[in-house]
Amino acid sequence: MYLKSLKGCRLKIGLYPYFDYDARGGGGEGSLVQSDKDNILQVNFAPEKFSIPSLTSRTTKFASLPLPPGIKIEMTMDKLRGTIEKNSGQIVLRFESRFCFSLGSIIKFPDLLVNTSLQTGRVKGKLNEEQGYALQKDGKTKLVGISTILPTNNKILDSFLNLPNEALAVLQCEIKLTEEENFNL
Repeated sequence: MYLKSLKGCRLKIGLYPYFDYDARGGGGEGSLVQSDKDNILQVNFAPEKFSIPSLTSRTTKFASLPLPPGIKIEMTMDKLRGTIEKNSGQIVLRFESRFCFSLGSIIKFPDLLVNTSLQTGRVKGKLNEEQGYALQKDGKTKLVGISTILPTNNKILDSFLNLPNEALAVLQCEIKLTEEENFNL
């Protein structure tokens, strides 16, 4: 199977406005296997076969304006695995990643660690609420997740983001299956 990220993704931290993020070009191959339960498929994406486009002035708007040149947030996926429920199309994926914020080539801040469940259901935190939607016949789905971002021990970054703080991720994506996998789904 292949997960492809689409335009229309959003990220948010704390009370800041959304980052509108065009994640086209991201995604990767995953393995899909039947679990012990007939209607549940296990999915696992290998980090070395998965890419996530950086947030830059070309891919991201903040408060309706492109990010200023030189600002870059690179994301590295450490884990993305979970389940797809065949009958309903509900998806739950454990997502662990690192976000690295830099200003040009001079200033690089410590990684923000993101650990969350990306899912097709509803998520609700103290500051955010969002509804995903199940896997459609055309392969499109919306995955949502809320995470607490812990302090990095960098006083500037921690103060600027008011860490610890709640973050929201909204991922518009498409899942393409092989003919054999399609038959099983």
